[in-house]
Amino acid sequence: MRTVPRYLSVFTLMLCSGSLLAAPDSACKQIRMGVANWTDVMATSAIAKQLLSEMGYDVKQTFASESIILTGLKDKKLDVFLGYWDPLMNAEIQSLKDNQQITVSAAPNLTHANATLAVPKYLFDQGLKTFADIARFKDALGGKIYGIEAGSATNQQLQALIDTDQFGLKGFRIVESSEAGMLAELQRAVNRKTPIVFFGWAPHPMNVNFDIQYLTGSNDTLGPQEGAAQVWTVTTPAFGPRCPNVQRLLDQLTFTTASESAMMVSILAGQKPQDMAREWLKNHPDDHQRWTAGVTTYNGEPYTP
Repeated sequence: MRTVPRYLSVFTLMLCSGSLLAAPDSACKQIRMGVANWTDVMATSAIAKQLLSEMGYDVKQTFASESIILTGLKDKKLDVFLGYWDPLMNAEIQSLKDNQQITVSAAPNLTHANATLAVPKYLFDQGLKTFADIARFKDALGGKIYGIEAGSATNQQLQALIDTDQFGLKGFRIVESSEAGMLAELQRAVNRKTPIVFFGWAPHPMNVNFDIQYLTGSNDTLGPQEGAAQVWTVTTPAFGPRCPNVQRLLDQLTFTTASESAMMVSILAGQKPQDMAREWLKNHPDDHQRWTAGVTTYNGEPYTP
């Protein structure tokens, strides 16, 4: 009888056992994740990091503005970003898509979001209900509209409204600030019952903590349907083919506005994002199971939540 060489027997055994096919890809061991300094993205990114860590991956998070994160993806210094707000970031991201420098997930990780200008209810009741009403309150507003961090696509869109004098906004100034800084200004205005126009969005606890109203009549300048939005996951083009196991997790990592808002409440109350993520996964086993269905550990072994 013909003898099979020892090395071929071992090779066959590895194929049959699946261990060869399941061998880990060292290029996927560390996942470089960009995290915008927005509470919603901090929350979803913390969930992703916790799950990946449980699966045996090393996750390095870089906290930065959206423009820096997108540049990091373009330059292949980052792998993934869970915070592409569509349509607010479309102008900033379109060239990256056209040049195939990023890949956008097949489906959004969040639907039924909203992002547009807002005012406290008391100002809404005084007549500031639409974009066209803002100019009438210019003196009371001090000529200010409160945006988010410098360099954001949102601020650029708001500045474009001013530069082109849409809705009579010429002469207004965008106050660029962090999310926390903008919310502090909103709190100060509410305490004093003074006028303020600011950029608001949902999901976010601001919708529960403050009695606010979103302005209408935007003429789709900040997106269709008065600021209706979706949030997508973005990766470098080579990431999915190189790391299909991680990509599967990312594709399954979807949220609701209610769940994200609940996560954000904890973070804004002072809880560290990773502590929130651990608690959420412990207290929401259905989410844990749904997000990790069919994934394996980094070493290719079955993953059990």
